[in-house]
Amino acid sequence: MATVVDIKNLSKIYQLGSVEVAALDDIDLAIEEGEYIAIMGPSGSGKSTLLNLLGCLDRPTSGEYCLGGKDVSKLDDDELSLIRGMHIGFIFQSYNLIGQLNVIENIELPMYYQGFSEHESSAAAKKLATMVGLGDRIKHRPMELSGGQQQRVAIARALANDPVVILADEPTGNLDSSSGADILNILDGLHQKGKTLIVVTHDDNIAAHAQRVIHLLDGKIEKEIYNKA
Repeated sequence: MATVVDIKNLSKIYQLGSVEVAALDDIDLAIEEGEYIAIMGPSGSGKSTLLNLLGCLDRPTSGEYCLGGKDVSKLDDDELSLIRGMHIGFIFQSYNLIGQLNVIENIELPMYYQGFSEHESSAAAKKLATMVGLGDRIKHRPMELSGGQQQRVAIARALANDPVVILADEPTGNLDSSSGADILNILDGLHQKGKTLIVVTHDDNIAAHAQRVIHLLDGKIEKEIYNKA
């Protein structure tokens, strides 16, 4: 398997007044294509910082981050934006859907920015909506959907650009147990199809779905646990 994420000696330091705080401290991490990874740790351990760096939402202070074989650690904001749009799918706890747009239009957004034709994006979005079980709700807007259904839209949107990696931040955090289980089943299905998943969570039940669990503490990788082959 190819290495999708390759991090070497990665650090992120924030300047708080006269004090330097190492949110991430010289970490190494390699994730192969098709892996399902969970990232855990207490508040302040560096989870959010790592997610932001993996998602090209921020740049490291030092070290190297290669995504799909390309070093993205020193790219400027415009270049990082292109990488996000082309290669990364995001799933957020709060869904981050656009309320004025219906299901299909929300799913189409990443394809619109990548220059897909209206016909191509509409056909692909309908296929993705059906895949996540919303084929009969494509004209509904977010406010007309349950939380679980909104998260399904977010998953479909994350898949729209056929990303190299899918990043999920507490994807079931706002859902009841039944809806959360449905979302985890969808993520399991994506993993079985060969997608690379990285999920940030505080929930041991969610982490149990991953192949490998990475525990952060004080900006360092404290331990790694392998759940499944």
